[in-house]
Amino acid sequence: QVQLVESGGGSVQAGGSLRLSCAASGRTFSLNVMGWFRQAPGKERKFVGAIRWNDDTTTYGDSVKGRFIISRDNAKNTVYLQMNSLKPEDTAVYYCAAKTGGSVYGSSSTYNYWGQGTQVTVSS
Repeated sequence: QVQLVESGGGSVQAGGSLRLSCAASGRTFSLNVMGWFRQAPGKERKFVGAIRWNDDTTTYGDSVKGRFIISRDNAKNTVYLQMNSLKPEDTAVYYCAAKTGGSVYGSSSTYNYWGQGTQVTVSS
């Protein structure tokens, strides 16, 4: 089993920045990819980005490319989501997720483990 704990959400004005953290514990050696998803009220959960565990290769959803950056701290088993130039449409609950295999990063159904979610609110 793998446990994921997110932190760092909050409220910010448009144009500001926030950094989310996702600390993984348990059988982290089994992980292949760590991803971030978000879900706004009344909408489906959407892919934000992901990082491959073995070589730090990253991929991002179109709506956040050039604004969000995913990174990883090996020693802390922690993944970060740096969010810059935030917009009101970025408001959502952000979820950290992890998967043990597969090459499809953008589908939430392929992830094995999920964090509890953290709220990000961007005001105009």
